[in-house]
Amino acid sequence: MDKVAINLTVNGRNRQALVPPRMLLSDFIRHELELPGTHVGCEHGVCGSCNVLVDGKAVRSCLMFAVQTDGARIGTIEGMGADGSLHPIQEAFWEEHGLQCGFCTPGMLVAATELLAEKPDPSEEEIREAISGNLCRCTGYEFIIKAIRSAAQKLREGNGAAQTESA
Repeated sequence: MDKVAINLTVNGRNRQALVPPRMLLSDFIRHELELPGTHVGCEHGVCGSCNVLVDGKAVRSCLMFAVQTDGARIGTIEGMGADGSLHPIQEAFWEEHGLQCGFCTPGMLVAATELLAEKPDPSEEEIREAISGNLCRCTGYEFIIKAIRSAAQKLREGNGAAQTESA
C-alpha cells in the first residue's frame, strides 16, 4: 500500500513523515516518533490513556489515523514542561498524589490541559466531566481532582513552567 506524506508539528517541532494510510496516530507517535509517553490501553477509545492534544483538543490517538493530522499541532506528554522543569499540571499531580501506577497519567494530564485552557477555574463537576473518559484503576479520582484544582490555581497565579506547546 502506498504511503502518504504528512507534515505536522509535534511538541513544537516540525515533523514530516511517510505513513501508511491506516496507521493509527498512537502507533505513529510511539513507534515512528519514538515518544512512548502516549500509552495504549484498550485500543477501543474507552480508557483515555492514549489521549494527545490535536490543535489543543484532547483526542484518542488509538481512534485516529496519523494521516488525519496532516497540518495539525500535536501535543504529547513529552511536550509538557520546559527546560527540565515540570509543567504546573505535572507539578500539581506530583504534589497532590494524583498518580500511582502512572499508566493513566499521560491521558489525565492531556485532559486536564484541555480543560484548564478552556476553563481556568473549573468546578469539581467540570473537572469530573473533563476526566470522565479516562479510566484510573489506582487512585479513586479524588487525588486527581485535587491535583487539577491545584494546577488551575498555579496556572492562574502564573506559577511553574510555560504552557504545553499545543495547549
